[in-house]
Amino acid sequence: MDTSLDRIRSKISELEQKIADLRTAERELHALEAAPARKARGRAAAAPAAAAPAAPAPVAKAPAAKTAAAKKGAGKRGPRKASAEGAPRQTIGAAISEVLDKHGALPAADISEQIKATGRDINNRMVSFALQAMKKRGLVKNSDGKWSTAKPRSK
Repeated sequence: MDTSLDRIRSKISELEQKIADLRTAERELHALEAAPARKARGRAAAAPAAAAPAAPAPVAKAPAAKTAAAKKGAGKRGPRKASAEGAPRQTIGAAISEVLDKHGALPAADISEQIKATGRDINNRMVSFALQAMKKRGLVKNSDGKWSTAKPRSK
């Protein structure tokens, strides 16, 4: 007579076998299908898709065990590259604070331009989001569309 632990173990081994079979099938599907360079958009793309035969349902992907390559950071995009080896990058908030301390009250677009002038790849949206987060923390304030550092609080 099987104990409940034995039944659970047998069920786990069955599920592991199914996962292995699904992973094999998924690898075969990826090998067979040619990835299109770019999907067409609009009505022209909808007509051929309707005429094409129905594709098989997507296979649910089970969490894969981390391999040595995955742990090193080598993925689809390759290993991450540091802009300057050994030198940590300044946060957006720190860069904004530095610009505001140096130049006083500025609109968000001007803050973005000042940070870009230092060679950092940043856009107005990133600066705007960072300013809003800093405003919630009480680090900056906005008056008449110009951002400035908040007055230091006395203790």
